[in-house]
Amino acid sequence: MRDAIDAVDWSAVPGHPDWYEPEHASRGLRALADAVHLVRAAEAGSLLGGGGIVHGHSGAVFPAAAVAAPLLLDIVQHGHPAAGETALGLLDEALSFRPRPGYTRVLPPHGAAVPICCVIADHVRARTAPLSRMGSTGKALLADAAEHWRFDVRESVADGDDTAAFGSLAGRFPDDVGAVELNVAGEFTVLDRVGLEYAPQEGSAEACLRVGGLLPGDLPPGAILYPAGCGL
Repeated sequence: MRDAIDAVDWSAVPGHPDWYEPEHASRGLRALADAVHLVRAAEAGSLLGGGGIVHGHSGAVFPAAAVAAPLLLDIVQHGHPAAGETALGLLDEALSFRPRPGYTRVLPPHGAAVPICCVIADHVRARTAPLSRMGSTGKALLADAAEHWRFDVRESVADGDDTAAFGSLAGRFPDDVGAVELNVAGEFTVLDRVGLEYAPQEGSAEACLRVGGLLPGDLPPGAILYPAGCGL
């Protein structure tokens, strides 16, 4: 686990210069991975929560949190129980805290910039099975991640004055969805007429969204929809 932590150049990860402490990120993750009791886990959590991946006093989350998320989830699964609980708490804060202006997104190896919280939510969902076995704390984190839904468009067809978009839905699409961000090859558009036509059935992610005001060509395969509030 240390190799994966040390493989990241934390000083190269963008972050607000007055808030983000790259050294806290690297030292905190190494210490948390090595922690074998509550005191060491708490010390590591203080580094990570004091500018490493979040800033607890101001309720800020940094792009480093998205990079650290799979490492924290490894600690949850394979580290000391006290370290795992600390990691779960940090992930929960990273999902709920707000990013600083200008540092709201991260750029994955392939694709367009994605809101920090949505990247973290994707990592959390990828560990659904082990987190579900970790009692109320793990299930609460999964529930928090579900609020950061994403819809990947596979195909779009005209349906009257609207467009029906077929694809896969991760997370929970809300009844009162509000504004939705459409990401097409890195170009962002905010939509206000999006509804769930049919939800995924158990064991499947297939769903359909009804989108008003757009033509099928505006929703090409590979387009992604997120909650618009996540990109702020």
